[in-house]
Parts: sequence; C-alpha cells; structure tokens
Amino acid sequence: MAETGRNSRPFELLELKGKQGRQYELLTPDGTAGHVRDDSKGGGWKNLNRYALACALLASLNSTLLGYDIGVIAGAVLFIQEDLGISEFQEELLVGSLNLVSLIGAACAGRIADAVGRRWTMAIAALFFLVGAGIMGVAPHFSLLMIGRLLEGIGVGFALMIAPVYTAEVAPASSRGSLVSLPEIFINIGILLGYMVSYVFSGLPSNVNWRLMLGVGMLPALVLAVGVLLMPESPRWLVMQNRIKEAEIVLFKTSNDEAEANVRLQEIMDAAGIVSDGSGGTRSSLNSEGQGVWKELLWPTSPVRRMLIVALGVQFFQQASGIDATVYYSPVVFNHAGISGKSGVLLATIAVGLTKTLFILVATIWLDRLGRRPLLLTSSIGMTVSLSVLAIGFLFLNITPTDDIPAAPSDTSGPTFVAVLAILSICSYVAFFSVGFGPIVWVLTSEIFPLRLRAQAMGLGIVVNRLASATVALTFLSMARAMTIAGTFFLFSVMAFLSAIFVYIFTPETKGRSLEEIAKFFESDSDPSPSPYSLELKGLPQDGHGIASPRFGHIRKHDEEAILMAPEGHVGLPLEDTDDLLLLRHDSLTGPQSGASRKDLMNKVKAIKKQGNRSSPSFDTPRGASSSPL
Repeated sequence: MAETGRNSRPFELLELKGKQGRQYELLTPDGTAGHVRDDSKGGGWKNLNRYALACALLASLNSTLLGYDIGVIAGAVLFIQEDLGISEFQEELLVGSLNLVSLIGAACAGRIADAVGRRWTMAIAALFFLVGAGIMGVAPHFSLLMIGRLLEGIGVGFALMIAPVYTAEVAPASSRGSLVSLPEIFINIGILLGYMVSYVFSGLPSNVNWRLMLGVGMLPALVLAVGVLLMPESPRWLVMQNRIKEAEIVLFKTSNDEAEANVRLQEIMDAAGIVSDGSGGTRSSLNSEGQGVWKELLWPTSPVRRMLIVALGVQFFQQASGIDATVYYSPVVFNHAGISGKSGVLLATIAVGLTKTLFILVATIWLDRLGRRPLLLTSSIGMTVSLSVLAIGFLFLNITPTDDIPAAPSDTSGPTFVAVLAILSICSYVAFFSVGFGPIVWVLTSEIFPLRLRAQAMGLGIVVNRLASATVALTFLSMARAMTIAGTFFLFSVMAFLSAIFVYIFTPETKGRSLEEIAKFFESDSDPSPSPYSLELKGLPQDGHGIASPRFGHIRKHDEEAILMAPEGHVGLPLEDTDDLLLLRHDSLTGPQSGASRKDLMNKVKAIKKQGNRSSPSFDTPRGASSSPL
C-alpha cells in the first residue's frame, strides 16, 4: 500500500456474494446485509419480457382508435364536404371538436381508472369509440355526424390517458421507455391505416365512400374490447386495492426473474403505503380511494408543482408546434402547395403517414439507450428547422391573407418546387416529431408522478394536450386565411423552438429509474442522472459517512469494465468473469474527476481478480481529496 497522505483515506471493500438473476447479495466486513440489483444489461428491446410486451401491445390498441380517426378524417372530410355541402366553419368544427370533447373523457378517466381499474377503463374507451364510429358511418346529415364525432371524442380522452399509464405500470424499468412509446407507434399506425383506407375508398361515390371510411373505425374498437378480456390488471392498481397476491402474480409474469419481481413489489408497496399489520396480512397507510388527489394537484406542494410543470409543459408543446393541424389538414396544405387532384393529395398524405410511422420505430429503439432529454432536444430543433423551411417555401407563392384557403383539393397547381419542398418539409417535420415529442411526452407524463397521483395527473395532462390540439385544429384554416399559411407555419416553428428551451431548463432524465425512484427524485431534488444500479443497504449509518441515498451516480467505461462513480462516495466494479460485484466505499469520492484515478482503481481490481483475494485491501486517493473519516 502506498503511503497515505494527510488528505488521503483508504477505500473499504464491500463484497457482494451470491447472485439470483440480476440480484446480488451483499456482505460487508462488519456483517451488514443488503442487496444490489443490476439493471445494466439490456434496456430497450434487448432482454425484453414477452408477457410485458404482449400487455403493452394490447393496451396500445387504444391509441390505434385515435390514430385511425386522425388519418381517416383528413380524407373523409373532402367527400363529406362534397356530399353534405358543409361550410369551412363546419369542417373546422368536425375536425377539431373531437379534441375538444376528449377533454371530458380525459378529465373523467383518471378517477374512473382509480375506481374500476386500468383494464376496464380501456373497455369503456372501446365502447365509446364503437358506438361513435357506427353512428358516423350511417349519419344522414351533419348534426348526427357530429353526435357520433362527440362520442368518439370522449373515447379518445379515455384512450389517451389509460394506454401509457397501464403500460408504464406493467413494464419493468429497464424497458419502460420503449414499451410506453408503443401507444405513439400505434397512433401512427392508425394514422397510416386511415390515410390508406381513405385512398382505397376514394374511388367510390361520394355519398358512400366517406361512410365506409368512418365505419371501418369500429374494427379496432372491437379488437380492443376482446383484448381487454385477455389482459391482466395493473399490478400497481392491484396494490392500491390491497390485492397483493394478485399483484405479485402479474409482477412475476412481467419481470425478468423472481428477484426483480420481489424488488418491484416492495417498491410499489412502499410507494402505496402498504405495511404489514403484524399478523401476516397487510394494510394501507395511505388513502387509496382518490380523496384529496385533485386538491393535491390543484394546490400542489413544491415537488408536485415541479412534476406538473414538466408534465403539462411537454403536453402543451407537443401540440403547440402544430402536429395535429399538419396531419388533419395535410390535404389542404399539399393542395395549396400545388399538388392537384384528390388522388395525388391522398398519396402525399400516405407518404407523410409512412414517414411518421417509420421514425417512431427509431425512437422506440433508442429511447431506453439514449434517454429522454437528448431525443426531446433533437426533436425540438429538427421541428424548428423543418417548419421554418416549409414556411419559407410558402413565401415564394406570395399568398396574401385575403387569398382563398381551399378546404378541398382542386385542379389548380402552383410551382413544382414548392410542392416538392412541402412534401419533404412536412415529412422531415413529422420525422423529428416522431423521434422525440411524439412518444416521449407520454412516457414522461406517465412515469414522473407517484402512484397516488398518476392516473388523475395523467388525465390532467391529457386535458392540456387536447385543449392545445383543439385550439390548433379549430383555428388552422382561419389562421391561414388571416396570416397566410407561411405565417402560420412560422408561428409553429417559434413554438417548436420554445419547446427546446423548456426541455433544456425543466425536463430531467428518467431513463433507467423505477417509477418510485423517479417520484423520490422530484421530492428530494437530488441528482437526476440515472444509473443501471440500485442499492439497498440495511444497518449502515445514515450520518453522511454511510449510504445517504438508494441510488448510485454515473456509469463510466474504462478498459471495457464499468466503473460506477457515486455521489455518496462509492465505486462499483462489475467483474465480468465472476458472479461477484465489488463495491468500493470512500467518502471523498464524489465524481469521475475526484478521488482515486480510474486507472489506479482498475489496476487494483485486476490484482484482486488475479490473486483471487476478496479481503479488504486499501486504495489511496490522491492529495486534495476530502479528509473526512470513514
């Protein structure tokens, strides 16, 4: 051992013995027991639990309902206008009212989901959509068409809230981001199907084709209604109802091993305030019936206020950049850019739908690898550039605010380069939207709130989302007439730029954390940097020289082995050729730039491995480190 300087202190070696799945048993020199869970292997789709994936896929059918409606109404409204002779205002009302009425569904869905469960809330969403689509398909006039549209809107409010909440509560932390992004994938699949169905039926008589387009929306609702019967209930909701055994069964099926399931169950029970009653049973120390939830959301404490700022902010900016207006009115935009004929316009919308669907898959693959913040920032900047280019393209048309904004495609055509630029810019815009703000908004909103608030807070987020969407959809044609299409897209680009600033300032990284750990972060205001390791120690002192947090810091790579640099003064070194994990403790080590050098650490560890020695060697930190004793 090198001479220890005045400001140097030795490391203490904590040996982790035994391994069950990804759960390590800990034994310290003084006999303290604990465990470490290793979540560093996999993430995203790698080592994904198949049962959890099946649950997420079924839940995501809720989002197909909304996606199909968005896609099909863009084409159907062209023929509804021709058949029923609706005005521009009625067209805006027909398109935008769904988002406005979905506020009702979103506001009610949280309380209903807490009362009857996540699974049956999905059944309610399917029922509203089934009835609404059927009425729209046979509506003889505009009034009945609107009634069906309003019923669909309520179903959309339910679906948007429940799909990401259910998926987040079923999914393991290591793959939660990828699984919770599935609803956004299914929205895009639904949009693409809506575009394609519109194109397929466009050749039929105008008094028949739009009815078939809208009536086909009953099919995914029927599939969802049957799928609900095959799905398990959310384990977190079951714990809220004190149905621990049922929750345990679901967690065993959705976890990668028994140890992980046990840890997840304990975390959920702790978050829900479930404690032992001393006779082998359990009781809840928290109110699980929902009383006081809205009071806590409307008059929030500081931690809840921070959660609300993040959740409501990203929900608002997702729609404020104009994504729904671009998708709903893409036929109008393409026609105004010079693409003539209904078939040409509908084919262009299919290109947009394909782009949106392909790039949401990219986000799903990278969401649990790169994290939420990098993808959100990339998305915001990309949308800003794409919308600006689109607006500049429309400036070349020299359209004045008094020029007519066609509600349906005509045979007139503008400059060819503007048409090409419009297609490329809109495809670029939806691509950047799909890699970030499309899926991640739902992931963030579903994972940052504690269990007692999650469902109803998600409903509040949907209210903000749908209100922003309805405002954009109801006013797009009017804005385009008042300030030109170019001016409208410039406004959207400004909102996209502001979203980048918001994400940079307010949005934390949540990758790799359990839902309960994320809630603790907002409550403790600790370092938001995630780690693939979680630690639970029992009996260690809590006086600043022991474990002050159940979470480690950053993972760093050196010589192809991971070094864990921990805020509490710990370094974890996974040994790839053994089933052991070494944990080195030293109070002066606070980050990758302090304490002993990584090279020195690795040399010591390699020596330990070579000698087969698991005793407690000492490591020296360089001069200048903290002199606080162990």
